Amino acid sequence: MNILYLTNHLNIGGITSYVLSLATGLKKRGHNIYVASSGGQLLPKFIEEGINYICIPIKTKQEVSPKILASMLKLKAAFKSEHIDIIHSNSRTTQVLGYLFSQKTGTPHVSTCHGFFKKRLFRKLFPCWGRRTIAISESVREHLIRDFKVQDKNVVVIHNGIDVARYRVQSTEYRVQKKRELGLGEGAVVGIVARLSDVKGHIYLIEAMRVVLEKIPQAQLLIVGEGKMEKVLVRLSERLGIKKNVFLMPSISQTMDVLCIMDVFVMPSLKEGLGLALMEAMASGLAVIGSDVGGIKSLIQNGYNGLLVRPADSKDLAAAILELLQNPERVQSLGNSARVFIAKNFSLEKMISETEEVYKKCVSLRL
Repeated sequence: MNILYLTNHLNIGGITSYVLSLATGLKKRGHNIYVASSGGQLLPKFIEEGINYICIPIKTKQEVSPKILASMLKLKAAFKSEHIDIIHSNSRTTQVLGYLFSQKTGTPHVSTCHGFFKKRLFRKLFPCWGRRTIAISESVREHLIRDFKVQDKNVVVIHNGIDVARYRVQSTEYRVQKKRELGLGEGAVVGIVARLSDVKGHIYLIEAMRVVLEKIPQAQLLIVGEGKMEKVLVRLSERLGIKKNVFLMPSISQTMDVLCIMDVFVMPSLKEGLGLALMEAMASGLAVIGSDVGGIKSLIQNGYNGLLVRPADSKDLAAAILELLQNPERVQSLGNSARVFIAKNFSLEKMISETEEVYKKCVSLRL
């Protein structure tokens, strides 16, 4: 099949990782892959993998935008002599683009919903979901059916997949060296990898760390990510008097480089479609703590492979962090179970195979 992926950009993030995993995996299965995007930090990785790249001016969050029409014209010209079998969009604006391209060419359109959309009128009037919509968790599936009336039969749950072999537990010597390189001290590291957005719950994690530090003064919080909340988080850590124990780092393409130095990984989101960074932490054998919301509940089985806490509750979060930092055997047990759980239920091959089946069904419906 000739498969066209649409995404706004190729910067570091969950959607880019998702598209790269599918594109490379399906290319190895003999499919011809195209990615249309405005480019970004990880574009060289796509080129390195031999993925056909088309630059389009789709870097917009507006559903009604001249950039969508300009992208449509660019795609039309690029595929004038090519036959595309499947269009796969990955954001709201690329859904609109994918729908328009599908209507113009008759090519089946598939979209992936990576999280939760606000119930705006335009989305209800012009759904643009595609012949099939992939939901990355049961919570996202329920959201699509309940809030946007997407037909049950057209929604397929396919969880994000992880190549567990890439994530491994590092030696104590390696972890100590890496901590020094990043400027961290010898104390235990509580970490999070997520964009700096209010929905990710960083505020509650920083508030929880103030309580943790009263009991374990050498503990450290490592926040990896970028976004509009950065100044707010810095000011909060200053106001709480814990700035010297809070470290902020920009987004990185290889999360293994920071996961390996963490003792506990925390995902205190208020909403979460699934949580790719959480999956990577679990695949790394880390003990994890997550809010009892959305797709996080699909990953963490409380007490078996991690701990669930009430969302927006810094006291509950602090208690969970302290429980783990004060019990190394518990940390190891939860981490081991987390790694086994991800390997068994969220493999990369499973995601690729199930997505390929969706494509085949859509193409067969076209014939």
